[in-house]
Amino acid sequence: MSPKRFETITQRYASLRIAVVGDFCLDRYLEIDPEKPETSIETGLPVYNVVRVRSQPGAAGTILNNLVALGVGKLYPVGFAGEDGEGYELIRSLREKGGVNLDYFLQTPDRRTFTYCKPLIVQSGQAPRELNRLDSKNWTQTPAKVGAQLASFIEALSAKVDAIIIMDQVDIAETGVVTRQVLDTIRQVSHSRSQLLLLADSRRGLRQFPPLCFKMNVAELAKFAAKSPRLDLDDVRTEAAALARKNGRPVFVTIAEQGILGASPSGEVEHVPALPVRAEIDVVGAGDAVTANLTCALSSGATMREAVELANAAASIVIHQLGTTGTAAVDQLRRLLWA
Repeated sequence: MSPKRFETITQRYASLRIAVVGDFCLDRYLEIDPEKPETSIETGLPVYNVVRVRSQPGAAGTILNNLVALGVGKLYPVGFAGEDGEGYELIRSLREKGGVNLDYFLQTPDRRTFTYCKPLIVQSGQAPRELNRLDSKNWTQTPAKVGAQLASFIEALSAKVDAIIIMDQVDIAETGVVTRQVLDTIRQVSHSRSQLLLLADSRRGLRQFPPLCFKMNVAELAKFAAKSPRLDLDDVRTEAAALARKNGRPVFVTIAEQGILGASPSGEVEHVPALPVRAEIDVVGAGDAVTANLTCALSSGATMREAVELANAAASIVIHQLGTTGTAAVDQLRRLLWA
């Protein structure tokens, strides 16, 4: 991609309207200072003294964070939070982000706020070290009335956005935002608005999804295709191309240190190797940066290869951000690609 094409594509981001449907969680970081040791009088156990607490939207919210960093003009999160303290923090964090419209985000007493609580040991001159995470999740099925409300939001937004991202983060089916009820609406939207970009990613795999534009990693592709999890690059090419033909939509596969591969329904396959590692890395959030950048680029007229190049650069930027789930802005992409 030339610098001129980069500017042509990225300058369109400010006019984009993108909905993000999925499991928004609160990423809460507890920064622990090990130089403030203490022992509990009551239990005799070591005390971790937290000296700083910071929060940001996570899971589908990480995709949203990346879209904000890219300068997307209008963003519509579609999901839910509980009527709890974590929900207050999550909604406040979303509201503080530029261009975010919360008219289609539901706060409900019927759900608790999905939360990743991440204790970090923070010492001067050292990379943050994460301890065991403390997760708060929903273990019961999402009520039908919540699903119906979310489905109506998706239908309403489908007529006013350039793209919809669907992010299914929960480990147990039917406990999050992307229920069968919501998927049925997405399937209807994909039929009625065939030119609308709908890009889907799911932690549990995409087998139950309608034929949309898919983004997945190698393990998820292997599971989808009922193949050995040890796919080599040629296998990834073959399986991704077959899935793209079947879906009639592009398929994108992240391949860790081997980069990203894209396959189109017409048989075009593009592989862009990962950029060299420049320092210590943390891969958390890289896939969400890929999703955000693919969506923006494709919605702005990029070719499949151009979209993969931009997503690959974004992933390289994010993995070098330690102690947080990072983002990649247009200026950062420009510097990395043409420094």
